[in-house]
Amino acid sequence: MSAPVLLVIAHGSRDPRHAATVHALTARVRSLRPGLRVETGFLDFNAPSVPRVLERLAAQGAGAVIALPLLLTRAFHAKSDIPTVLHEARTRLPRMRIRQAEVLGPSPLLNSALERRLHEAGIRPGDRGSTGLVLASAGSTDPEAIAVIAEIARELRHTGWCAVRPAFASASLPRTEEAVRTLRAEGVRRVAVAPYVIAPGRLPDRIAAGAAGADVLADVLGASPELARLLLTRYDEARVPRARAVTLTA
Repeated sequence: MSAPVLLVIAHGSRDPRHAATVHALTARVRSLRPGLRVETGFLDFNAPSVPRVLERLAAQGAGAVIALPLLLTRAFHAKSDIPTVLHEARTRLPRMRIRQAEVLGPSPLLNSALERRLHEAGIRPGDRGSTGLVLASAGSTDPEAIAVIAEIARELRHTGWCAVRPAFASASLPRTEEAVRTLRAEGVRRVAVAPYVIAPGRLPDRIAAGAAGADVLADVLGASPELARLLLTRYDEARVPRARAVTLTA
């Protein structure tokens, strides 16, 4: 039996850098696992849409698909939008088995990707003791998503940074510029901003603008090797039925 198709579901954006980054990431996933069919579908703005990809796969005889949300937290898109799209597809395509994988975060691999981007921006391990970090995410109205970002910030605080503050580009507070000012007011001499987002777009641009008062701005996570490995990890986890997973780990 052939392996299920991996369908990466991205939000989509009017900014062309978003789709280009998503495609670069899925290309890296293919390079890590040759032979695995990896497709990309978008919820909005970009083509192909998720329903269109699933219809094409069904027409080509694909029997099983693992739909992987390209999301860092479980918020509205993971809890509502994507399940609705997949439910409708199951109704239209009853012969296709469609399983939704878990969102990407939290994960140590995401923390490693953040560290990679900070290193590329000029932060060295010895700099952390005198550097405050702003962990800047897109933002959400979902309390679960906000709690995850706050917990990641607490975890990063224990890796040597003199201080870590979460920030949000929308929906939640504080904004990136407010977190930078808070660290300055606390006497932090050097401030770095790490965008906890996957691809460029309107909200990452807002993070970058808010980082004007910082000393270092890291890049988005993008097509990092850690992120590509994480996609495959979530894919593999989704292939194992929950009952069997409990037995294997008991």
